[in-house]
Amino acid sequence: MQNIKALEKKFGYTFKNTKLLEQALTHRSAGNLHYERLEFLGDSVLGMVISNELFLRFPDATEGELTRLRSQIVRGETLAEMSIELGLGEYISFGPGELKSGSRHRASILADIFESIVGAIYIDSDFQTVENIILKICATALIKSHPQKILKDPKTRIQEYLQGRGIKLPDYQIEEVSGPAHAQQFKVQARIESLNIAVQGSGSSRKNAEQDAAEKMYQRVTHD
Repeated sequence: MQNIKALEKKFGYTFKNTKLLEQALTHRSAGNLHYERLEFLGDSVLGMVISNELFLRFPDATEGELTRLRSQIVRGETLAEMSIELGLGEYISFGPGELKSGSRHRASILADIFESIVGAIYIDSDFQTVENIILKICATALIKSHPQKILKDPKTRIQEYLQGRGIKLPDYQIEEVSGPAHAQQFKVQARIESLNIAVQGSGSSRKNAEQDAAEKMYQRVTHD
């Protein structure tokens, strides 16, 4: 494991009980005292802090808008991106088998570790302290958030557009899966037979590739 002092500096917090941070960085493959309980707590703390901040920032936003804004910030993909920026993957302790499988770079684990550290800071300090840290780290994501910027995902938009015109929905088919297990790339084709239109999308998961294809399809059918 890397020097945890460097990690504390990234979060702007020095642990009184460093064992909590060590636990937050330990995968279950490396020991019985691992991060999952702290992740459970951190998930709740993170959700509360972001919910409160959005509630205060957008007094006119509806419950649905606030929910969607929160989900954009606390979803796994966003937390994994923050973890990558903080370099958290280099601090995680894995068992030998898990380490060989490339788990250090797995997005789901990186997101979990982010939450477990939040949980550890909360236990080691207090709500006000962990709130300040979360708001600092999530500042960019919060700046980008606004109810007027909430967009439905591409698959939903193309579905609603086509249904409104009585056109059959696209058919999505995987064309290719490449790369190692921990960093796979998917290529998907989306086709609308009745319009004789086909586009390709790519992404790190089937879902992401389908969304990419749906976005290209939406641009195609609405601009032709």
